[in-house]
Amino acid sequence: MSAYALNLDALGGLDEAHFVQLCRDNPDLKLERTAGGELIVMAPTGGETGRFNAEILADLVNWNRRTDLGFCFDSSTGFHLPNGADRSPDVAWVEKSRWLALSPQQRERFAPIAPDFVVELRSPSDDLSALQAKLREYLDSGVRLVWLLDRPGRRVEIHRSGQAVDIRPAPVVLSGETVLPGFELRFD
Repeated sequence: MSAYALNLDALGGLDEAHFVQLCRDNPDLKLERTAGGELIVMAPTGGETGRFNAEILADLVNWNRRTDLGFCFDSSTGFHLPNGADRSPDVAWVEKSRWLALSPQQRERFAPIAPDFVVELRSPSDDLSALQAKLREYLDSGVRLVWLLDRPGRRVEIHRSGQAVDIRPAPVVLSGETVLPGFELRFD
């Protein structure tokens, strides 16, 4: 479903502490905050998007249980990125030693870390250019591999740190490459 950006400059912006409190006070809302302090309010996904997202996460969790290389996160998880943004990717994974280097208190909040791997799933009502800007933000923050699964466009965008975007038509089998060795996902 759609996401709406609210410019809060008239209120003096939205810093990290106030954003965290806003999320705690409104647990039924899915919220993100851009590096510029803009509040993003997202509607729940539709059934097909939610179902597909769950299957992606299940595949990643099963791979991770076999390899024990890191930790998987669902779309409810917030990450406080180095640029100051607070984002909740549809699916995320963090390498084990990086996650364990965070204090227990940091792991309980919006973790101050950029995931190693992120998946964003485009719904029919999602604005493609807004999603692509979010992906650039992930890469600029240190995410090593990002997949944009564009269901309406029947294509995949593979974003790698320091490289041009690799766009492929669906169906395709995606490889986790060196970030997720041995992980594969079929995108139909």
